Amino acid sequence: MSVRILVVEDDPQNLYLVQFLLERAGYEIVVATDGIHAIEVAIEANPDLILMDMLLPRMDGWAATRTLKTEHGVTAPIIALTAYSMKGDRESILEAGCDGYISKPIDPETFVGQVEQYIT
Repeated sequence: MSVRILVVEDDPQNLYLVQFLLERAGYEIVVATDGIHAIEVAIEANPDLILMDMLLPRMDGWAATRTLKTEHGVTAPIIALTAYSMKGDRESILEAGCDGYISKPIDPETFVGQVEQYIT
């Protein structure tokens, strides 16, 4: 049984790199490019893990995460994938409902291992 990962990312280069690395590692990838689309895809695709950029068009990652967790009862881990690294950002991301945090820019050498820590 393959593991399905929803990657929510609006930057084409970041999306390409994340998708390439995870598909090469054998994961099934579904994609959304804004927060509203992320909610729709998460409900339809029922992913095992969600990688959520926090700065997104239409609805940011904080609001999309809260909506998925509270209104739709999504139980898949949601991992913030973001360049936010200011003091307090990690706490606000976790308070929004994210289960973890991977900072960008990602390191292609260690990224898949970081993601695999959250796959149950």
